[in-house]
Amino acid sequence: MLIEDYFQEVRDIIEACSVVQLSNINYDTRSIYRGFMRGELNFSDGSVLYLREFVDVKTTLVREMYSYHYENASKNLIFRYDNTRHHKKLNLPNYPHHKHDGSEDNILTSNAPMLAEVLNEIARLLT
Repeated sequence: MLIEDYFQEVRDIIEACSVVQLSNINYDTRSIYRGFMRGELNFSDGSVLYLREFVDVKTTLVREMYSYHYENASKNLIFRYDNTRHHKKLNLPNYPHHKHDGSEDNILTSNAPMLAEVLNEIARLLT
């Protein structure tokens, strides 16, 4: 797969998500296989998903870095998935993957969700 193909898949996922009202994503091609994307998705209730991914798609999809930060219209954290290596002391089974649920201090073990899964979670919260 080429990075542009992956970026198109992301665009298609966002476009297919009925709860997304506005999308502002910057796609930065670093090589034919590597890229960085950053941006935000806005929802009808004023909530926002800020996302970042640094990916390599040469042989399989490898997200070297990701963050999906979802907050309400008052800018309060609802959840954030990321793989930042700052919670090693918690001995999470899927370290460095984790979820901040409702606050920065409420840290749960997590798999590495894909954007489509995060959008499905948001859709469930909005309905």
